[in-house]
Amino acid sequence: MFEDYVDAAVKQAIKVHLQYPKGDILVFMTGQEDIEATCLLLHERLNRLGENVPKIVILPIYSQLPSDFQARIFEKTEYRKCIVATNIAETSLTLDGVKYVIDTGLCKLKVYNPKIGMDALQITPISQANANQRGGRAGRTGPGVCFRLYTDSAFRSEMWENNIPEIQRTNLSNVVLLLKSLNIDNLLEFDFMDPPPQDTILNSMFQLWMLEALDNTGGLTSLGRKMVEFPLDPPLSKILIMSERFGCSAEIITIVSMLSVPSIFFRPKDREAESDASREKFFVPESDHLTLLNVYQQWKNNGYSSDWASEHFIHIKSLRKVREVRQQLLDIMKMQKIALVTCGNHWDVIRKCICSGYFHNAAKLKGIGEYVNLRTGIPCVLHPSSSIYALGYTPDYVVYHELIMTTKEYMSCVTAIDPVWLVELAPLFFSIKENFSGAIRYNKASSNNLGSTLGGNKNEDLKNMEKQMTEALKKKSESRYSNIEQFTEPRKTKGIFSEIVYPGLKTPTRKFTPRVHYGK
Repeated sequence: MFEDYVDAAVKQAIKVHLQYPKGDILVFMTGQEDIEATCLLLHERLNRLGENVPKIVILPIYSQLPSDFQARIFEKTEYRKCIVATNIAETSLTLDGVKYVIDTGLCKLKVYNPKIGMDALQITPISQANANQRGGRAGRTGPGVCFRLYTDSAFRSEMWENNIPEIQRTNLSNVVLLLKSLNIDNLLEFDFMDPPPQDTILNSMFQLWMLEALDNTGGLTSLGRKMVEFPLDPPLSKILIMSERFGCSAEIITIVSMLSVPSIFFRPKDREAESDASREKFFVPESDHLTLLNVYQQWKNNGYSSDWASEHFIHIKSLRKVREVRQQLLDIMKMQKIALVTCGNHWDVIRKCICSGYFHNAAKLKGIGEYVNLRTGIPCVLHPSSSIYALGYTPDYVVYHELIMTTKEYMSCVTAIDPVWLVELAPLFFSIKENFSGAIRYNKASSNNLGSTLGGNKNEDLKNMEKQMTEALKKKSESRYSNIEQFTEPRKTKGIFSEIVYPGLKTPTRKFTPRVHYGK
């Protein structure tokens, strides 16, 4: 069905261009790589056909493309346009001149795996609803044709009727935190419209417990109540709250804002070396997070200039969005009475603060550029664009923002850390052991050895946890029995007088409602 969809789409586009009347062509592709390959292949094959072929303007459109390049698809031209787009053109864009749509039947979908805590970008068949939506793009202002590169039987048997709801394929930590703040205790029995997998809910609760947003009984802590106020992922909310204690809240709020928008750097197809060289100027070797901070500070020092951003291959639209997000977070911090303090040039404190929220994403060096997650044992790889490579060596321990599966398990936004910080900030999960030579080795504490990580107080720690659980269950059962008694206990009043108004009567009649007294 989808053996070589790029080649099939290019052939169909050339056929439409040579054989069909006037009208623009819209080709649906999965992502940036496929779009660029389609544009290049289309250009090469049309050139081979000679000079007698009518001229066509080939235009790509995807999210990472600079806004001035994106705007070209709306410009009027005397020649036919061939627009190669992702599924952004299904609903977000309306292109008046399009009369021919070529549908590959595929899209890229972000799916979260709760067992390993990783997002995977997977190329999957679209749904029937998507296919109908794509077909509707043809001929918005006149008659049009949609060419589907799949069979009718594939449409009916291999495609879902509708998309898989996003709540069933994303990390639910933020949703769980919000529901807990609304005093919804039993999330596994909560009546979701589209119930997510229980594994995802349990994994999200475990992550919130690790971040100290939930206590041992699943209740919301004081830190968790503060985290709810921020419209961010829980780890980002935590480092923002902890930044006041570390004395670097002014820098952390900028980093959090930069992480709240898509990638700020762009890499034009014909100027890769130039854009890479420009990006390297901003590198802070120890951290991708600090690199983002450096970019924002440089932009601020240059008067928030759009020309400066364009010269350095940075999306000006993304930077403006960062500035808006930063201002909104500042307002929330004022409401939460979190002081805005700066650490100056002592950026090691910032790395330690980032570690306080992302210790569950800590990884240990395994090979050159290869790491293994300390908690899950998942292998992960440094992305080639990471600033860590500028160190000249790969650090032994790092934390990362998220793990994304494309061709490999790539770590996104990595920061080098001192392993001692892991023991300080997460003693339940990490411990220090000294071998015979005196070198320090760090191992993840297993679930059966929780107490030993806290200096050998295994029994005491487990007893405290069991005690809290017992007290919580006792309180829950007591509150349930008190509610039952409240509704079953007989009334001791002699009666209730009530006024009842009947139609046609000017004055209400007083009625006495007797009560039954038990035990008399």
